[in-house]
Amino acid sequence: MISPARRQTSWMSALTSPLAERVGIPLKSYNANKKITCLERGRKIRMEKAELLISTEVPKSFTDVLYLTNQGQIPPEIKRLLKARKLSSAIIPMDKFIQIRDRLDLIGTVIIDTEGLDRLQQKLARIIECLEIENIGVILLTNRVDVPIKSFSLAPTETSFSLTSTMKLVSVDELWVRVSVNLAYRKKSFGIAVKPAGLLKQAQTIHRNKLAEQLQMTSALVDNLAEQLRLAGLVQQDFLPTALPHTDEVRWATVFLPAEWVSGDIYNIVRIDEQHIGFYVADVVGHGMPAALLTIFLKQSLVMRETMERNYRVFSPAEVMKNLNERMAAQKFSGYQFATCCYCLLNIKTLQLTYARAGHPYPILIRSGQQPEQLEIRGSLLGVFDNVEYIQQTIQLQAGDKLLLYSDGAEPFIGRFDDLTGFRFKEQFCQVKDLPIVELMDRLGEFAQNQKVDLAEVDDITAAGLEIL
Repeated sequence: MISPARRQTSWMSALTSPLAERVGIPLKSYNANKKITCLERGRKIRMEKAELLISTEVPKSFTDVLYLTNQGQIPPEIKRLLKARKLSSAIIPMDKFIQIRDRLDLIGTVIIDTEGLDRLQQKLARIIECLEIENIGVILLTNRVDVPIKSFSLAPTETSFSLTSTMKLVSVDELWVRVSVNLAYRKKSFGIAVKPAGLLKQAQTIHRNKLAEQLQMTSALVDNLAEQLRLAGLVQQDFLPTALPHTDEVRWATVFLPAEWVSGDIYNIVRIDEQHIGFYVADVVGHGMPAALLTIFLKQSLVMRETMERNYRVFSPAEVMKNLNERMAAQKFSGYQFATCCYCLLNIKTLQLTYARAGHPYPILIRSGQQPEQLEIRGSLLGVFDNVEYIQQTIQLQAGDKLLLYSDGAEPFIGRFDDLTGFRFKEQFCQVKDLPIVELMDRLGEFAQNQKVDLAEVDDITAAGLEIL
C-alpha cells in the first residue's frame, strides 16, 4: 500500500491531472486540447457516480464479472479487457452490494477496486467474507502505481481478512489469467460450459516464465547454500591437525570422511611435550551443520594440560574427559546435543598408553599374529550428566603394535556387537589388520567409499591410528 503522504499526493494530482494519468497513462500522452478541463472532468466524474447509484440493478442472468467500486467507473484498461474477452459485467458501488446479496448465484467472479476505501475496511472485509462463503473468487485492485498502464497491484484473498498480504504488481494479461481461472472454477461448479481462454497460450507462457524464474531462483539458492556448506567444511578441516607428530618410534595415520560437506566427527593428535602425545576421536550425535558447530566447541574445550606460572601439568585422560563433560553440561546446548569421545595419552619414551572413554566405541589394539582386541572401559556420554567421574586404564605397547580409534560410522566395515556372540570383527577388516598403519587406513577409506548403504544410514567416518615401529 502507498504511504499516507503519497496517497495524499495521488488524490491532489487526481484533481489536476487527467483521469487517464491516474490509472497509469503517462502525462505526455494526454492531449489537453482534445479533453475537457479539470473542472468539467470533476463534474463529469461526480455525475457518473450519481448515475451509478441510480442505475444499479440486480443481475437477472449470469454475470461473468461484478465490479465493485466507489470511483464511478471501470478503468479503461479493464473495460477493454472485458470487452475483448466478451465477458458480461456489471458495476455497482460498495454500498449497493446488499441489494445483490441474495443473487450471488448469478455472479462469476468479483473485482473490487479498493481505492478510496480506507474508511470502509470493515465493510470491505464483510463483503469479501460473504463472497468467499459463496465460493466466489475475489480479486482486489489496490492503489494505482507509477508503472506502465497495464499494471495494477493485486492482493490475493488467502483469508477472509487478508487485504494487503503478498501484494504484487500484475499486468492486465495476468489479471485476465486470474479472472479466467475464477470463472472456470465457478462455472464448473454450476455445470456451465466454459469457453477456452482466448489467451491460453499466453497464460501458459506467463506461468512457464514464472516457473522458470522460480526454478532459477531456487537453483541459485541451492548453489549458494552448497557453496556455503563447502566453505564451512573447509573451515572445519582447518581445525584438524595439518601435520602428524611422527617420531622414530611412532607412525600415525588418519581417515576423515564427512557424510556431507561438514562432519559431526573431529579428531586431533597433539605433541603435548617432548614425552607425551595426546590424541582423540570425538563424535557428536547426528551430523550436518549443527553437529559440525559442536565439534568446534569440543576442539576448543578439550584441554590436555594446564600451565601454572613457569610450569605445567599434563592432564590424565580421566581428567580430560571429566573437564570436557563439565564444560558441555554447563553450556546447556539446545536440542539436548551430546557427544562421545575416546582420549588417549601416549608416553613416547616408555610406550605406555593411558586411555579414557566417554560412550565412544572401544579402542582396538592390533598385535601381530593375534586377533584384534577391544580395550573395554566404562564411561558416560559427554554433556548428559553433571559431576561424572571417569576412569582410565593403562597398557604397555610394544614394537609392531597398532592402536585404532574410530567413530561409529566406521563400524560397518570394522565390526559390530551381537547379542549372542558379542563383538565380532568383520572379515574384510581382519584381512587388512596386519598392514602398516598408513596402508591400513587407506584400505579402511576404500571400504568406506565402496560400501553400499541407504542414504538415511550414511554417517560420518573418522579413524585415527598409530603404529609402534
